[in-house]
Amino acid sequence: MPSLKDLKNRIGSVKSTRKITKAMQMVAAAKLRRAQEAAEAARPYAERMTAVMSGLAASVGGSDSAPRLLAGTGSDKTHLLVVMTAERGLCGGFNSTIVRLARARIQELIAKGKTVKILTVGKKGREQLKRDYADLFVAHVDLSEVKRVGYENAQSIARDLLRRYDAGEFDVATIFFNRFQSVISQIPTAQQIIPASFDAGEADAASTLYEYEPSEEGILADLLPRGVATQIFTALLENGASEQGARMSAMDNATRNAGEMIDRLTIEYNRSRQAAITKELIEIISGAEAL
Repeated sequence: MPSLKDLKNRIGSVKSTRKITKAMQMVAAAKLRRAQEAAEAARPYAERMTAVMSGLAASVGGSDSAPRLLAGTGSDKTHLLVVMTAERGLCGGFNSTIVRLARARIQELIAKGKTVKILTVGKKGREQLKRDYADLFVAHVDLSEVKRVGYENAQSIARDLLRRYDAGEFDVATIFFNRFQSVISQIPTAQQIIPASFDAGEADAASTLYEYEPSEEGILADLLPRGVATQIFTALLENGASEQGARMSAMDNATRNAGEMIDRLTIEYNRSRQAAITKELIEIISGAEAL
């Protein structure tokens, strides 16, 4: 049974931890507001741009003049997986859910005999995947010094991907991230960005009302690289909001658990202290009676 001093020290330690988790919860709540606004503001632009490119892609079809970013290399032998996670932990299962989805895709592709390459954005995903797939890594993007993710960060990642694609290093590129839904709900998402892939419902009917100059193929060739950067930027913003939401929820749970632990330890401390006092009184009374 722990002594009174041990219990007192543990209560003090848990109280200190509760202060830290409470402070982290408040910081995450403040950051979440900005991150959520940025992610929600980027969605209409990304959706509209995707709709325009989808309409153009539907018009171009399978013509020989279609840009390589749309037509692809004609093969899907080599896959590049861009796994986006956080630079820090203490955000619940945020990083693990992304890595779990990426692991499932890696195993699926390897089982099909495909060649897999991994590019990580964020330290936590790199740490988890490196244990089993260190030989598949081709690059890592460190954003630990970036206080607020901007479009230039997405452009830098996009330029690297496009350079590798032009060099023939991969045939298909897929990004993995968490799409923000609410503070307690983030959706692990895998999205193919190279070659461009569009759902049938994404083609905007309004695109048929426009005539494009100089040509649809020429406009697509210019828009598709921008589209890759936009998709990466949107994923980074969604990840940022998801991370802060997950951290806020995790720190709130930790603060509550610390409070419950303090209550239990305080009860145990009071009982032990009362037992010690009762024992001392019994010894004093017994001594007095012996005299």
